[in-house]
Amino acid sequence: MVKRSLQASITGIQQAKRAFTLKGWTQDNLAAEVNLKTRQPIWRFFSGRPVERHTFIEICLILQLNWREIATNPPAEFLELEEYTQPPVLDVDILVQQVRSQRFDKIQDQCGILQLLDISRPVAIDDIYVDVNILEEIASQQWLEITELQKLDPKEFDRFGLGEIGLNQIPGTQAVETHSKLRVLGKPGVGKTTFLQHLAIQCNQGAFAANHVPIFITLRNFAQEYKITNDFSLLKYIRQEFITSGISDPSVIETLFSAGRVLLLLDGMDEILNQQSNAVLSEIRRFSEKYHKNKLVATCRTASQRLRLRGFTDVEIAPFTSEQIQAFAQKWFVAFSKTNTQDGQAQSAEFIQKLDLAENWQFRQLVVTPLFLHLACWVFHGQEKFPTKRTDFYKQGLDLLLGKWDEAKGIERDNIYRGFLLPQKLKLLSQIAAATFEEGQYFFEQRIVEQYIGDYIQNLTNVPMDADELQIESEAALKAIEAQHGLLAERARGIFSFSYLAFQEYFTARKIVASHNLEAFGQALAGLVSHITDPHWREIFLLTATMLRSADSLVQLMKQQIDALVAQDAYLQEFLAWASQKSRSIPTQTKDATVRAFYLALSRTPHVAPHFALASSLDQGMFLDAALDDLLLECAIDGNQDFAHIHACGDALSIILGIVLDVGLHKSLQQLSDQFPNSRQSQERFQLWLQTNYSAWAEQLKKTIINYRNINHQWQFSTEQQQVLQYYYDANQLLLDCLHSNCEVTAAIRQEIEATLLLPQKELEDREWQ
Repeated sequence: MVKRSLQASITGIQQAKRAFTLKGWTQDNLAAEVNLKTRQPIWRFFSGRPVERHTFIEICLILQLNWREIATNPPAEFLELEEYTQPPVLDVDILVQQVRSQRFDKIQDQCGILQLLDISRPVAIDDIYVDVNILEEIASQQWLEITELQKLDPKEFDRFGLGEIGLNQIPGTQAVETHSKLRVLGKPGVGKTTFLQHLAIQCNQGAFAANHVPIFITLRNFAQEYKITNDFSLLKYIRQEFITSGISDPSVIETLFSAGRVLLLLDGMDEILNQQSNAVLSEIRRFSEKYHKNKLVATCRTASQRLRLRGFTDVEIAPFTSEQIQAFAQKWFVAFSKTNTQDGQAQSAEFIQKLDLAENWQFRQLVVTPLFLHLACWVFHGQEKFPTKRTDFYKQGLDLLLGKWDEAKGIERDNIYRGFLLPQKLKLLSQIAAATFEEGQYFFEQRIVEQYIGDYIQNLTNVPMDADELQIESEAALKAIEAQHGLLAERARGIFSFSYLAFQEYFTARKIVASHNLEAFGQALAGLVSHITDPHWREIFLLTATMLRSADSLVQLMKQQIDALVAQDAYLQEFLAWASQKSRSIPTQTKDATVRAFYLALSRTPHVAPHFALASSLDQGMFLDAALDDLLLECAIDGNQDFAHIHACGDALSIILGIVLDVGLHKSLQQLSDQFPNSRQSQERFQLWLQTNYSAWAEQLKKTIINYRNINHQWQFSTEQQQVLQYYYDANQLLLDCLHSNCEVTAAIRQEIEATLLLPQKELEDREWQ
């Protein structure tokens, strides 16, 4: 009979101590590596006392020793352990297939179905899943702590981790094949978890990594299970998982990992409680280094820099392409059609056709993530049309979410929360959203959100409640909101957030709009406008503008706040005055503000948004200025002295002469053109002219253009001024976006704002006097 315990021989103890000394560990370190709760078995091992055989063998494996050479009288019949310790390739292949077979049903049940937000029945993942693409180059560098998010440039802070469509994309499975350790990033709702589930199912069915064993772990569950004992052991967690599939021998798991035959899928790195994250991440790092031959894929929210993993390649889930949107919609309507496949395909075609209409451009921007595409399909499925405003889309979706869960059967509800009417639920969620967003909190502790709920319940009932009773009611209401609607979600133990940032933003805007009186409304708008330079508030501005019955007050306050950004800086005012003067000198049908924007961009000020120039419809004068500016950039600024390049500049000057109407400018440019060396001259004569005359010629060209066209001034801004200009440009663009967002603004105010965009303070004051 095989012994249940082993003990080290005298020579074995000596070998083990030497190996232990080389590691530089304490006995507590070794106990942690072997996943023991105490170091007692380690002490017994080095003392030559009997140790449980699996623990004995694992200690030897960690110390890189042959357990048979260490043990006293190792059992000859204990062959299976030796085979698993150093398995031949054939045996590993057989073991992989055996384990895959035993765990097949478990993986299919764990990862094969999806429970979508608003659908009462599960759907098979194959019936709805669309292959995602991966951006190998992260579209926006957002790996910051939550407290650091306020410092992000608006262009770097994409709200859903969508990245740029134009970046190179590869299929998700290709990224996993290319990188043995991969971290898949993205905002909530882009399909990170579903992607991992898809990988697990594909592996389980032999379509991907068929010689690996898939293991899917939700890190939040892993952390919660071991939070009491602080025993964050992935190996033990996986052993428990395997026991449910009838695999109890730990050496099987050790063999698979040692041979690199596991596809380990770790979902939700960002969903771990702060005080647990270090322990969990340390365990992942230790585990990935110890079993480095395996394939590891983890998912994480984009803005979690502190959760980096050594040796992992970061990639980002790309937005859906038009083809992917079409494929998802077709699968969705077929899967949830109440009649037949043909009707589902017909409704899908109608959905895509209406989505492509010009008036639905906002939805095309929004439905590039699975979450919002799913919601759009759902709303369209019930109404056969899209709302005319994006805020209506949010409202309809949230009303359906809240209403559907209120009427759902078989869900245990809290007594207090069950009595809430829909408007009361919306008001409560709006208060939570506004309070947390104002503090920059996308995640908040359970006690904080319970306090908001408690205050609301107390104000709602107007009946004094005992503190303990109120605490119980608040906690029950929070759990009810989470269970019934999913609008608030426990991201980690004791840490909550809105399930999607879009919901928090919508409810925040709703709180501003729903201010109960004029004084409160004015204060709410003033509070909003104070965030005009904060990119995180951009969506709040857009949503608020479209939700207001009249957005006149909001856009006027925004305009005043924007102008105040540069009002006190004389040099910036001079810069704006120059652009204004240029706009008046151009006889064009284009709006003055557009011309001013064009010249601000033409000044090549750092970080100027390119759409200011691109938005211009260039007439001859503006086209000439753009051509002259390009000529100066190439001839005078770049200073390229290549023969062919210099003569290309000469050709460009000849073309410009053909469109110059000003006699004086034409004469001066013609003189400069005449001084230019003939292309038929020898290389030697050209080089001589280049060395003796080129610098003076380029400088005269610059002076001529400045004199006649008043462009190419070398504006020198300090770092602080550049930052202020950046805020100024972005805030003006936000104001324009609000005006173009289907908001209700009177014609006179709209015209006045558009006419006074980008004007210096003096001209603004002159207009007021007029």
